Amino acid sequence: MDADVIIVGAGLAGLVAAAELADAGRKVIIVDQEPEQNMGGQAFWSFGGLFLVDSPEQRRLRIRDSYALALEDWMGSANFDRPDDFWPRQWAEAYVGFAAGEKRDWLRQQGIKFFPVVGWAERGGYGAVGHGNSVPRFHVTWGTGPGVVAPFERRVREAVQKGLITLRFRHRVNELIQTNGIVEGVQGDRLEPSQVKRGEKSSRVVVGDFTLRAQAVIVTSGGIGGNHDLVRQNWPERLGKAPQHMLSGVPDHVDGRMLAITRQAGGNLINSDRMWHYTEGIKNWNPIWPRHGIRILPGPSSLWFDARGSRLPVPLFPGFDTLGTLKYIRQTGYDYTWFVLTQKIIRHEFALSGSEQNPDLTGKSWPQTLKRAWGKGAPGPVEDFKDKGEDFIVRDNLADLVKGMNELTGESLIDLASLEREITARDRQIDNPFGKDMQINAIRAARHYLGDKLIRTAKPHKLLDPAMGPLIAVRLHIITRKSLGGVQTNLSGQVLNAAGQPIPGLYAAGEVAGFGGGGMHGYRALEGTFLGGCLFSGRTAGRAVAANV
Repeated sequence: MDADVIIVGAGLAGLVAAAELADAGRKVIIVDQEPEQNMGGQAFWSFGGLFLVDSPEQRRLRIRDSYALALEDWMGSANFDRPDDFWPRQWAEAYVGFAAGEKRDWLRQQGIKFFPVVGWAERGGYGAVGHGNSVPRFHVTWGTGPGVVAPFERRVREAVQKGLITLRFRHRVNELIQTNGIVEGVQGDRLEPSQVKRGEKSSRVVVGDFTLRAQAVIVTSGGIGGNHDLVRQNWPERLGKAPQHMLSGVPDHVDGRMLAITRQAGGNLINSDRMWHYTEGIKNWNPIWPRHGIRILPGPSSLWFDARGSRLPVPLFPGFDTLGTLKYIRQTGYDYTWFVLTQKIIRHEFALSGSEQNPDLTGKSWPQTLKRAWGKGAPGPVEDFKDKGEDFIVRDNLADLVKGMNELTGESLIDLASLEREITARDRQIDNPFGKDMQINAIRAARHYLGDKLIRTAKPHKLLDPAMGPLIAVRLHIITRKSLGGVQTNLSGQVLNAAGQPIPGLYAAGEVAGFGGGGMHGYRALEGTFLGGCLFSGRTAGRAVAANV
């Protein structure tokens, strides 16, 4: 044996599992096809949002949350309805219990702290038992994604110094080695060294091969978001036809290779048609990886129109129902939509997903962060996109805005008179503190929450008021992000075969395992649950393997 355990993938779930194994005195080899500068994987690039229940941050903002309420929200969103959902349901219940219990204290022990204002993502809008978060639960890590990765990378590197962990980058696994049905190692290609920057596409030139053996293998290789062919192959009919054009919210190496390799070893893949892609993507004017897109994290005030200028139906407002919006868009025959808003809205409400797009939070700078609430302009990266991004149209009047929208797409799909009628009717609803426009009512309700009033929701105003301008239109693309299905596992992270039996020596965690069980989110996610799913499943698998090798 070359080690007690081999971990395939140096992303967040892999680092957590390795740290737990090293703490138990086990010897670990981590292999990854990317160079060392990509340690931390997708998590490094994230906004760092974590789902917590009944936290001190929530209570300080007068949010009343509980395990029962969170579980009701989770199950209403997941809508588990398949025989294969037995283990995903068990993982969901365990994870909500973790989020309502020891998760925060455990993360604090790692050195992780949280921004004091709790975000309200995926608000739903269908009823008390349907999809959505009843209360704000999106806790932003102080330091964003790198702040989540850092303590586990530190623990791993300390274990490297002690001789407990060996890092093998540029090692691409092609096969899981089995003897008499027991997984006992991996073999694959050694790729040439690469000095590309984090996230950039690395070469696939093979310079040799390798074979490593251990008592157990944990697969933590991530999802499929960088492989658009695989995304389209698994695209569900319930969401309409797969888009011809998509942006990538993850680096090119998020390719899904280990899913097929794990299946070849007997692992059962379930819920491959469940996935989580965003509808508010914009082309990165300064891309790092191929087809690089950035997601807008919007407040609730922008008016949302489809490609032909029809307003999206209730409750498909910004930040309410990601997959409901995606389904609607796929029925329009176009792959893009539009936000129409004002400078006042973009200043108060726009944030961009990604650690590199939030230098204030990522750099842990309070002076810069406070400018989000009281600065004269939008955050610097947002203003950069407004000035340099090809998807942004900025004009002083609606006629010129519509002209710019049609010129950008090369199709005269937006009719000025129709768009003006819709916006004018909406603006009339501002004259009274009550009205029939459900989006206006949702904005007013959001401002009853102190967190939204401070930094996430602009005071209701008329879009055609010149004092609130200029007017802004943003073309929005579909952007790939997460797999919600994957390798089926039990509550110890053991990979199961088609008969539901554990495959000896084989475990999985993170996105490749649907964040637990093969899909603990079911059909929809509540947000802040992807990083948390990697943390929880990585910890679970690491501890389970440590007890069994």
